[in-house]
Amino acid sequence: MTTSSGDLDLVITRTLKAPRDLVWAAWSDPKHLEHWWCPEPWTAEVAQLDLKPGGAFQTIMRGPDGEKFDSPGAFLDVVRGERIVFTSALSEGWRPVADGGLPMTAIISMADDKDGGTLYEARVLHADEAGRKQHEEMGFYEGWGTCIDQLDAVALKLAGSA
Repeated sequence: MTTSSGDLDLVITRTLKAPRDLVWAAWSDPKHLEHWWCPEPWTAEVAQLDLKPGGAFQTIMRGPDGEKFDSPGAFLDVVRGERIVFTSALSEGWRPVADGGLPMTAIISMADDKDGGTLYEARVLHADEAGRKQHEEMGFYEGWGTCIDQLDAVALKLAGSA
């Protein structure tokens, strides 16, 4: 069976209220990213955030019942204020991850909205249909959607503190 690459993607597109420069700030600063990276009541610690191609991206998420999920990865492409591409299949310096869990690549796109907000898209690529289905069944749309809402809230708070 042949599958088009689009069939292997999960996509969320939103218009955020916060302006793009503040969405970028909330994405690119570890102290802000920790406040929105995983759905509450989970918490996130940013262990590494080297926002450049080949740079490390590692978060440690902790659940309310003591669960811990260490998520190492690497950035593949970064265009300031416009795009962040990262993967869980590689770590810093393009090293393959020995136990990548659910390997995926995420493409985060940001553009200005006509009303001063941000057009935001999260596109997550999977190697095969089984991986895409597993990620979707894990709660991709609800989880990533909640995180995007939290991202917008953090960015809007930054507007209030500017």
